[in-house]
Amino acid sequence: MAEHLTLDQIEQLAAQLTPQEQIKLIADVSANLSRLKLPDVQNDNDQQEYAARIEAFLTLSEEMAAETVSKVDSAQEIRQIREQRTKKL
Repeated sequence: MAEHLTLDQIEQLAAQLTPQEQIKLIADVSANLSRLKLPDVQNDNDQQEYAARIEAFLTLSEEMAAETVSKVDSAQEIRQIREQRTKKL
């Protein structure tokens, strides 16, 4: 059985990647999230909480992309994906 990693452990591993590999990781995670079915939202509080969690993740992704390479087209692509997801919410 695979070892369960914490978010802190994953962040430490991601920090060891090259900037290009970090951007690819962000793009892969973003693509995986795009394929997920949105959860059924039972009330406004659930929807707001879900939207806040997604926004926090996307903000973190954008910050990581900005910290790694400033002139990489992938950063712009991530921003576009973020805007598209925000519009869906």
